[in-house]
Amino acid sequence: MAALARSPSEPSLVALEEELTCSICLCLFSSPVTVPCGHNFCASCLELCWAGLSANFSCPQCRATFAGRPKLQKNTVLCRVVEQLQGRAGLGAQEEEEEEEEAAGRGAQAPPVCCDSCLQAPAVQTCLTCTASFCAEHLRPHRDSPAFRDHQLCPPLRDLQQRKCPQHNKLFEFFCGQHGTCICSLCLLGHKLCPTSPLQVAKANAQLVLKKRLVELHNQSERATQAMNTVKTNQSQAAETASEKKDLIKNEFLEIKVLIEERETQTLKAIADEEKRVSNKFDYIYGVLGSKKKEIQSLRDQIEMALTEGDDILFLKRAAALQQTPTKDAFVPLIEMDQNLLHSTYQSAVNLKDVVKLSVIQCREKRVEAKLTPGKTKTPPAASSNRTFVGKKPPGPQEKKKPVKVAPTMGTLNAAAVVSTKELIDSFLKKSREELLQYAANITLDYNTAHNKVILSERYTRMSVSDIPQNYNHHPQRFIDCFQVLGFQCFKRGIHYWEVELQQNNFCGIGICYGSMDRQGPESRLGRNSSSWCIEWFNSKISSWHNDVEKCLPNVKATKIGVLLHCEGGFVIFMAVGEKHNLIYKFKTQFTEALYPAFWLFSSGTVLSLCQMKQ
Repeated sequence: MAALARSPSEPSLVALEEELTCSICLCLFSSPVTVPCGHNFCASCLELCWAGLSANFSCPQCRATFAGRPKLQKNTVLCRVVEQLQGRAGLGAQEEEEEEEEAAGRGAQAPPVCCDSCLQAPAVQTCLTCTASFCAEHLRPHRDSPAFRDHQLCPPLRDLQQRKCPQHNKLFEFFCGQHGTCICSLCLLGHKLCPTSPLQVAKANAQLVLKKRLVELHNQSERATQAMNTVKTNQSQAAETASEKKDLIKNEFLEIKVLIEERETQTLKAIADEEKRVSNKFDYIYGVLGSKKKEIQSLRDQIEMALTEGDDILFLKRAAALQQTPTKDAFVPLIEMDQNLLHSTYQSAVNLKDVVKLSVIQCREKRVEAKLTPGKTKTPPAASSNRTFVGKKPPGPQEKKKPVKVAPTMGTLNAAAVVSTKELIDSFLKKSREELLQYAANITLDYNTAHNKVILSERYTRMSVSDIPQNYNHHPQRFIDCFQVLGFQCFKRGIHYWEVELQQNNFCGIGICYGSMDRQGPESRLGRNSSSWCIEWFNSKISSWHNDVEKCLPNVKATKIGVLLHCEGGFVIFMAVGEKHNLIYKFKTQFTEALYPAFWLFSSGTVLSLCQMKQ
């Protein structure tokens, strides 16, 4: 490892310092952990970042959100790399010793052991009794003389001093199992109560223990593999169960929609029948008045002819007859629609809406209470009543104010984040159009979201309003009440820029929204809910809308509008495109869902076009 670190041909660990730096504290990782999106952080930094949160956990680097608090596991590989980087400067002599040991272990590459007598020829044997190595010439006395018959010979060894007891200067002959060290024969006196054994016996016992350990590790690895397979199987079964439940839920909601649509059809038909009845009466009166008008016109014509008569006798006869012809003024009887019918049908729709809204709110409150008090589910008082409220909205949950989300008490970090966001926004406002085009996104319109009076043309880049409903297929994502359409592209992260041209009429809205925004009802209007942000033109008036709050803006004359969305930065900017971009308005928030470009058209004559830009 030391040689590898010093080799100029290999990449140095120092070059990886940026990759081994935590993006929160900007220091080398300390106990690094990995979040589900794949990014790594110091465990203490991530705990500080998530302090006080009970939901909406997100990655500090990519802003990816997680359903619950992720289970963090230590990244052991990254730990070792950081430890190597930190300990690199202090290797020194230790690296040289490791190199020598590695060289000794390679056998043929290590230098030969020299004879301790002549210090030149390579040794062929080492005498453990003499603690010296000898070449073939100087080993001859050990082989020929009976005086050296009891000396213990072995293959050449280096560093014989390490095989001696530093205290008694005698060779190691025994192993102490209690202290885990090699000892000499004189050390036995100090290890009387310890389990000791000769080196060969201790080696055999240690080998037997390691072999058993190896078998245990193999069995553990097999059990871990089986456990992994079990987890994968359970995961697949859970996914299959969830898919089946989702299909059942979709069918239930589809049936609910069919029932509501049937109720809507019946209610609208009652109004249409009443309208037809009144219209037929008006048609009849109109015909009678037409006949009356013709009679009057005929009498006028006769009088005018009589006035041209020159014969006095004939004139007097005609005048006498015409004077006796009766005429009456036109009379229009009072015809009105049945107000009781209109009110009752409308009230039935309101009652149905109240019942559905009450049920949805109760379900939502149950989920919130279940999260706040796990294991204890309290039933709200309104849930015990099944009354239908007629003529007014039901009390209780609908009169409650929306809960205010309180951010964690990290004033310094929040203040720094605000300053950083402001600087980031200012930097984008200073960019030219050419610089913004590097973030250009070519937007197309989603046919399945368009209101049935919104016409899409020019390859789904131009939108307008028709007086005649289009024959669009039913789709759950289609807008029902408002003349709106969404872009097909959605954005979860990154920076994106697109431009919209106001071709005709200044009654329109341009913005962004979550895909979960309502598709019908008063809250389905762009900017009239907490899931959308928009700029709206109403003739010469320009306003910003979010969460049903309007803010009037200075009038900016522009025919092309640029939209810059920064998902991680948490802001969207609307600007007038020209030689110099002029800021119209900017929204700052923390986006929690994928965002779609959104457009609203007031009536026929309003036309918007998406500019296709080369990236």
